[in-house]
Amino acid sequence: MRIAICSFVAGVAWLQCRAALPTWRALAFGAALLLACLMVRRPRGRIPLLIAGGALLGFGWAAFLAGGALADQLAAVDEGRDVTLVGTIDNLPYRFDGGVRFNFAVEHVVGGALKVPPRVALSWYSGSRGTVAAVGDFEPGQRWQLTVRLQRPHGNANPGGFDYEAWLLEQGVRATGYVRADDGNRLLDAFVAAPGAVVERVRAALRARIQAALAGRTYAGVVVALVIGDQRGIEQADWQVFNRTGIGHLISISGLHITMIAGLAAWAVSALWRRSFFTDARLPLRLPAQKAAALAGTVVALLYVLLAGFGVPAQRTLYMLSVVALALWMGRLAAVSHVLCTALAVVVLLDPWAVLWPGFWLSFGAVAVILFAGHGRIGPPPTGPRGALLLAGRTQWAVTAGLVPLTLLLFGQVSIVSPVANAVAIPLVSFVVTPLALAGSLVPGPPGDWLLLLAHWMVEMLAWLLRLMAGWPAAVWRAPAPQAWVFALGLGGILWMLMPRGWPHRWAGAVALLPMLLQRPDHPRDNTFRVTAFDVGQGMALLVETERHRLLYDTGPAYAPGANGGSRVILPYLRMRGIATLDGIVVSHGDTDHTGGALAVLEGVDAGWVASSLPAGHAIVRAVRRHVRCSAGQHWEWDGIAFDMLHPTPASYDDTQLKTNARSCTLRISNGRRTVLLAGDIEAAQEAALVDRAADRLRADVLLAPHHGSGTSSTPAFLQTVHPDIAVFQVGYRNRYHHPKPEVYDRYGTLGALRLRTDDAGALTLDFGANVAWRGYRNEHARYWYGR
Repeated sequence: MRIAICSFVAGVAWLQCRAALPTWRALAFGAALLLACLMVRRPRGRIPLLIAGGALLGFGWAAFLAGGALADQLAAVDEGRDVTLVGTIDNLPYRFDGGVRFNFAVEHVVGGALKVPPRVALSWYSGSRGTVAAVGDFEPGQRWQLTVRLQRPHGNANPGGFDYEAWLLEQGVRATGYVRADDGNRLLDAFVAAPGAVVERVRAALRARIQAALAGRTYAGVVVALVIGDQRGIEQADWQVFNRTGIGHLISISGLHITMIAGLAAWAVSALWRRSFFTDARLPLRLPAQKAAALAGTVVALLYVLLAGFGVPAQRTLYMLSVVALALWMGRLAAVSHVLCTALAVVVLLDPWAVLWPGFWLSFGAVAVILFAGHGRIGPPPTGPRGALLLAGRTQWAVTAGLVPLTLLLFGQVSIVSPVANAVAIPLVSFVVTPLALAGSLVPGPPGDWLLLLAHWMVEMLAWLLRLMAGWPAAVWRAPAPQAWVFALGLGGILWMLMPRGWPHRWAGAVALLPMLLQRPDHPRDNTFRVTAFDVGQGMALLVETERHRLLYDTGPAYAPGANGGSRVILPYLRMRGIATLDGIVVSHGDTDHTGGALAVLEGVDAGWVASSLPAGHAIVRAVRRHVRCSAGQHWEWDGIAFDMLHPTPASYDDTQLKTNARSCTLRISNGRRTVLLAGDIEAAQEAALVDRAADRLRADVLLAPHHGSGTSSTPAFLQTVHPDIAVFQVGYRNRYHHPKPEVYDRYGTLGALRLRTDDAGALTLDFGANVAWRGYRNEHARYWYGR
């Protein structure tokens, strides 16, 4: 059975890596092959058939659910149309500075035959798109009539980045949009009874209770996450500390928290049940106390998991506890490995997209490592305080070491201080902070407030200690995401190290880890260079790499408070590549779609210098050790690659009437054979000045379209002078500026240039050698949910 379950999961993962769903004929052939496998009864051929049959079943099941999920799709012709919907809020709304986000379960479309998916994700912004304050607070279960503008699911597509489109598919959301300003927007019903709405309303009430008691407190979001699993209120800076110290898994409703709460409930019920024998009830005669305790623990675990929003780690724990309780009720002792595999099967059966997320692999991987490390230990488990400490230390060591290959593969870094940080954080958060937070959120009045304040104070003290540990220079070991053979070698080495005492040469396993830990980022060679144009939405951010140097040109936009192109796109990519330092950063000018991620990047990696056209008092200028003002005529060489700043001129800084776009740092990069021109947001006047002043230096094979292809740039004279073979447009999907403008886009086509768009191809990688080779992330990493 365990072999079949693991094969089933492998089949599901196989489907999630495909660029297109299989046809019905292929599925029918697979079903016939599976039936043939099940009919074979020869013992010798059983295991290969179980592997093949399980994989086929998982592949077919995932394909069946994926086909159903994709069927509810918004038509492309209906994107951008205003439509009036009636439906209910079916999740916990999230308020941010300037609006609110929520999922909307559509009941019907008002006055039209437009087909709208049954579940959409909406934002309601203050200001020009409607006023949130005018309609009051949003609560789960409310029925609303709203006029909205929708689009198909679309997210930024970058190596190492979060796949927003896959996440929406898993949530059953097949369109996103925003609420339009309309007099018809109104609340129809205060509450529509449904099981999901009741759960979400309870979660909303608990969140409001905690936020009221901890108003203005720094770590109120952490307390909310521990009680109801809503992590959206935690600051990005705090997440960086938690991840650097390796305790991010605790800042939510984790499996450890659920087990602890369920265990307390089971213990309490068991104690009361046994003592009822001395009363008239005599409950043990009706039902054994052990079974009553198991039932109580499972019910409490279910309630807590519902509060958690049903995340994968919480699901895994619930299913494992349920299997143990069921085995106890049936009088059958279940092996721990069987329990783990059963939970694995249930999670993937109900949610085949769970295999896409790091939490799935880390959650099940941690339990698997604990089981493996404890297998074959001779003698009874240690007893007493000293024995408990030894067992806890051994378990922590096993989990920390055992997850090194997986952590490097998923995140490109391993926390060196994680064992120490977890040794403090696990008992404090699981056995003190979480019970206090739960009790405080449920107890009304001042007593509850005091409990919440005490829980917050403990989180504050823990965060202070974690910040000290995260600040250590060697707190994190970075390395590129390993290749398949390096990962397999490292995993084998870890398993060898975790073998029972007496296993020969266990230390040799550490040698197998060295290729993974000592990897270095790949880089161009032999007078070549590489440019990666990130898919940051409506903004600019490009990484330029030579053999021994790296330069970041612009840092992407700011999306929301705490979310920007630096934290969401650039830093995950750099971590995946194992890049910890940048030789330089060029911030072309002061618009937020170019500067939004700069501070996050400067906090996440070391930068040698920053060149910009920003004023002296700008926050980015103040945050760097060395700042250089962009100026035409600047020149430097890295590894035989020439970098030339063509704009702005020194005199332009004296003109206070110029817009920031007019002083965009324009950079020419060439290896003597091929050239790229990065033009920022220069407009027609600056293009004309460049043609007059430096026409002989403008010729380029690749041009980053000035100002994202706006109507104020890419003039015919400028394009004729540059005459690019490839034009790169860094633009957001269906952006409100309508960049690139159709007439400008056609102008590049008339010139014969290959036009590449990040909103269509995802992140673009261009290699400059004797020729220019390019590749798009959505093509290299094609998935069926991209709809291409």
